[in-house]
Amino acid sequence: MTHSNTWSDGKCRCHWANPKNERYVKYHDTVWGAGVHDDAQLFEMLILETFQAGLSWECILNKTDEFRHAFDNFDADKICNYDEMKINELTNNAGIIRNRRKICAAINNARVFLKIQHEYGTFDKYLWQWTHGHTIYEYGITQSELSDKISDDLRRRGMQFVGTTTIYAYLQAIGIINAHEPGCWLYKKS
Repeated sequence: MTHSNTWSDGKCRCHWANPKNERYVKYHDTVWGAGVHDDAQLFEMLILETFQAGLSWECILNKTDEFRHAFDNFDADKICNYDEMKINELTNNAGIIRNRRKICAAINNARVFLKIQHEYGTFDKYLWQWTHGHTIYEYGITQSELSDKISDDLRRRGMQFVGTTTIYAYLQAIGIINAHEPGCWLYKKS
């Protein structure tokens, strides 16, 4: 699907960008599809994407500040040591998604993230090695052979809530896949 309506600022954007949500527009314009190489940002986006499973990204994006506060600024070393008391605190925090399974998955995934980081030197190297450091340009799909492979590998390593659709959305968010639609001011061909 393409979007060719011009917004009040003179730019065209992907069909999903909500013009009434300034935070969402900023996310579309400056984050989504831009190549991320910082492990802290990669971890934050991974955790947020796993919480997004079954929900809208806009819902998660609107709660990002609360998530950062509740999850110690997404410090993987701290998160992997959360205990039952912290889990209960999180399940009672109305500012985040209070799904106990996703909270426990975030703790588990922090541990796996750190193992991958140790194995590869950085999580960035692990992720970008799948495309040999190149960005993929495609749009209009929700999974691919690449997301299937990475999802399978992460699940084999023990991560949870990392199905192929979640991983595809993650790859879009961190810019391994640039999925801006034709007509969008950020659209690029490969």
